[in-house]
Amino acid sequence: MKIILTADVSGLGESGDIVEVKDGYARNYLLPRNLAIVATKGAQKQVETIRRVQENRRVRNLEHAHELKQQLQNLDAVTLTAKVSSQGKLFGSITSGDVVAAVRKAGGPNLDKRSVSLRGHIKSLGKHIVDVQLHPDVTANVNVQVTGEQ
Repeated sequence: MKIILTADVSGLGESGDIVEVKDGYARNYLLPRNLAIVATKGAQKQVETIRRVQENRRVRNLEHAHELKQQLQNLDAVTLTAKVSSQGKLFGSITSGDVVAAVRKAGGPNLDKRSVSLRGHIKSLGKHIVDVQLHPDVTANVNVQVTGEQ
């Protein structure tokens, strides 16, 4: 089935690309999530409009990504409190959602948890560096201090 992507799909293409995929993948995943539309003659004429809008959005997002990076670098202390055992081990691990909530609580911008990349599992107390992918060209590092409570 020929489809036109309306959003970036990893492993498949970017917004505005016309791709050929299996019928089930298009019907069951891409179309219900509004990630693509069926490639008709009228829709193919809209591809250029989609690409133009996407290019304008990329430029604006690049500038916005640099602003967000600056805000993240200006944060003083991003502290996470997690439950620990009497030996000082964490119960479970710190997730990207926990990091997003801690950044928001510290006065930082509202981030998407999918943009947060943990360098391995955070299962110990102390300082950890977390990568935040704000834009394909802009990545920020956030220092997270994990403290414990019993």
